[in-house]
Amino acid sequence: MASSEIEAPGDKGKTPREKRGVPSGLWLKCEDCGEMLFRKAVEAVFNVCEKCGYHMYLGAQGRIQSMLDEGTFEEWDGDLQPVDPLGFNDKKPYAERLIAEQKRTGLRDAVLTGTGMIRARRVAFGVTDSAFIMGSMGSVVGERLTRLVERATEQHLPLIIISGSGGGARMHEGIYSLMQMAKVSAALARFGESGGLFISVLTNPTMGGVAASFASLGDIIFAEPRALIGFAGPRTIKATIRIELPEGFQTSEFLLAHGYIDRIVRRSELKSEIARVIDYCGKR
Repeated sequence: MASSEIEAPGDKGKTPREKRGVPSGLWLKCEDCGEMLFRKAVEAVFNVCEKCGYHMYLGAQGRIQSMLDEGTFEEWDGDLQPVDPLGFNDKKPYAERLIAEQKRTGLRDAVLTGTGMIRARRVAFGVTDSAFIMGSMGSVVGERLTRLVERATEQHLPLIIISGSGGGARMHEGIYSLMQMAKVSAALARFGESGGLFISVLTNPTMGGVAASFASLGDIIFAEPRALIGFAGPRTIKATIRIELPEGFQTSEFLLAHGYIDRIVRRSELKSEIARVIDYCGKR
């Protein structure tokens, strides 16, 4: 009889115990260097690789936790609900897609807006989330951002918008979506005329209509390291014009060197840097 078949004393009739493996979800792999990282350690530093410093995806709720003083965030217009004005249907009806995305992400749409404190300084705060239909700008995203800007104007608050969007106007809503670019930009123009301070933070990715509108209109534009920023993606551009693109084209480092952004700021330093700019501009 094989040794594996010999029962220990007192084990007769008992169900064999299953081997305990490593619980799933304890580790994650850095998207850049491939290092295996302890998930809780990465989450403690808001999803930055401890080995190479790569800034991984951080959702809207994580952005609020990393940027605003604890317990100070008050959401505005959280009751706005996206609808399906065109009855759009691609692989699945848009109405069904919205429900699925809301269940998956816990968000009503691709943006959270409200007010909170940054180092005891009251601000109007918005953040887009690329997890919800690529962070594309539908009618609710545009409306919430417009209302955010208008409240910042009325209450004389510094305005902070963190952009993370792999898409532009949301095709499922047609012209209702496309007009949001102009609507938010017009509200920002009025905000600027009133003397307001708008700090725009670009993260990986900031693309399409988001990059072509409000994300590029900040009085101060910060970006996280190695973020992809632009209108069309590099592969799309290369396939269209059929030429080799410059090394690092559309990264935040390339855009800093060419004057598109003002500064690259690591995620761990962003909160303090924004507080310093607010004080410098006398908007406290």
